[in-house]
Amino acid sequence: MPFLKEISFNWGSVPKSKRFPFNISSLRGVQSIPLKENVTFFIGENGSGKSTLLEAISTKCGFSNRGGSRNNLLLGSDEESTLETVIKLSWLPKVTNGFFFRAETFFNFAGYLDELGPEVYKYYGGKSLNKQSHGEAFLSLFAHRFNGRGLYILDEPESALSPQRQLVFLRIMRDLEQKGKAQFIIATHSPILIAYPNATIYSFDESPLREVHYWETEHYQTTKNFLNDPEKFLKRLFEG
Repeated sequence: MPFLKEISFNWGSVPKSKRFPFNISSLRGVQSIPLKENVTFFIGENGSGKSTLLEAISTKCGFSNRGGSRNNLLLGSDEESTLETVIKLSWLPKVTNGFFFRAETFFNFAGYLDELGPEVYKYYGGKSLNKQSHGEAFLSLFAHRFNGRGLYILDEPESALSPQRQLVFLRIMRDLEQKGKAQFIIATHSPILIAYPNATIYSFDESPLREVHYWETEHYQTTKNFLNDPEKFLKRLFEG
């Protein structure tokens, strides 16, 4: 069972505001988000709030806001989200091990490791992440840096992974969850990843967000309709 049990919101701690991030429609008015399984997915269109919430959770956990763990001091010029000021994390028990993965800042993180020196490469597969292909570097991080009991927060981990390598990533997740009792919170657009068995899926395209079943997600339905008859699908798309 997950050790991070719930994300709660205290909207009363801030004045009513139309200012980002307090005006995100998928989140405004939400009192809590239960985390019932070891794997939770956030899905939704760009700008729906899922990445903003991930960053707030990560900040609350003490992880680097540019990606990394409590031990990484990678800083950037991005303004920190203020959403963490209204959230509370409920743990049983609390864990401090984990990692915040951001696809968009991944190679900033890889460069940070290079600056630390080759001695750190042993924790990331034995060589610089910047000397591997994009997809190889992602998998090397997932396979070697993620270990044991920890909370792993990932923002679009599929962005550099082929469909086959997304399946490899699912196996890595499964091994970590089953053997190390790892917990994952993942924002994704991948219909492959969200098929993970017994995962909880929250749609940020709803106002407020709500839990959805895999079969009713647009990710699944659009992909299924396309693969059933690509020619018909594209004809309707182009001529419609």
